[in-house]
Amino acid sequence: MSSSWILIASISVGVYVLLMALYSYFFQRIRPYRPSPATGAPATFFSIIIPARNESACIADCVRAVLNNEYPPHLFEVIVVDDHSEDDTAEQVKQLQQQHKALRLIRLQDYTGGTQGTTYKKQAIEAGIQESKGNWMVTTDADAVVPVHWLHSFDSYIRQFEPVFIAAPVTYYPDKSLLSVFQQLDFMTMQGITAASVGAGFHSMCNGANLAYKKEVFHAVGGFSGNEHLATGDDMLLMQKVKRAYPSQIAYLYTREAMVITWPPESWKAFLHQRIRWASKADSYGEPVIFGVLFWVWVMNALLLIALPLMLFVEEIRYPWLILMGIKTGAELFFLLPVAQFFQRSHLLVFFPILQPLHIIYMVLAGWLGKFGSYEWKNRIIVTQGKK
Repeated sequence: MSSSWILIASISVGVYVLLMALYSYFFQRIRPYRPSPATGAPATFFSIIIPARNESACIADCVRAVLNNEYPPHLFEVIVVDDHSEDDTAEQVKQLQQQHKALRLIRLQDYTGGTQGTTYKKQAIEAGIQESKGNWMVTTDADAVVPVHWLHSFDSYIRQFEPVFIAAPVTYYPDKSLLSVFQQLDFMTMQGITAASVGAGFHSMCNGANLAYKKEVFHAVGGFSGNEHLATGDDMLLMQKVKRAYPSQIAYLYTREAMVITWPPESWKAFLHQRIRWASKADSYGEPVIFGVLFWVWVMNALLLIALPLMLFVEEIRYPWLILMGIKTGAELFFLLPVAQFFQRSHLLVFFPILQPLHIIYMVLAGWLGKFGSYEWKNRIIVTQGKK
């Protein structure tokens, strides 16, 4: 058994190292976007859609940040879609409406006949798009804060390169707790892979906290249709549909001027539930490449996790396990060095090797429960498809 494990694990880690080298190559090819003076004055009208459910603690900061963008007020509107909130989210938005004519509030129950349905956030975005005036939709989360040049960056990029779908960077608010450091490193890794893969056209990844796409393209690909069985998928599954229809017009806006900052989950339980939610749509991806990558990464981590307790007692496994862990960690750190510089989190990399065992455990758990478990999201319990 020991020799078989060593062989299979070595092959898995070897392929993973090649994959990380590929991501590293594509990430380092990306150049930060700087608006061209030739693009002239802003001209794109944006409809910013913010789905919100029980966001009393942060909705006001989110909306104010969008409204305070250094962008012509007549060229954007802000649509908050209240998704059956049980707190005073809607009331706070109403108060802000008294000061800002560009702000609109929609109650999702008015579009669903009072029922909550099963697609939640996607229903909220659809309602916002239905009521929007612009041809460019921009989505962000109700617990996020956008930078002052956010819309200006999107506008310049759109007029310079004419994409139809744009993914943009997202980062977490930092603090010094173990949970925060762990989440920052994990999320930063995913954001780096997003930038590399989208920039190279390798496969499609994005985050719904910072997206822009044309309304006509959303309708042309059928919006969220075909994914009604999933509570999640308002970002990546939509992006993959757009990529199939417009393969050369998908872009990543690589600039800190467009970087959105958001709050990470507040507890280990909330963190795991978030990652289970993200993993639950893995087998619904229309791209074999991304599913293959995710499956291979899960298998590799599962092999390392299985051997973790054994290597303490079986010497034949101990040293190969340590060597393979060192190789895996080294490949990831090599990839993360330029990524951390872009996200201004280089100081966190010293903790990366220490947190490797914890990262492996969570990866295996989230992957498995994403298929055969359930998760909590905004005070709702969602059962994954494999468990039904």
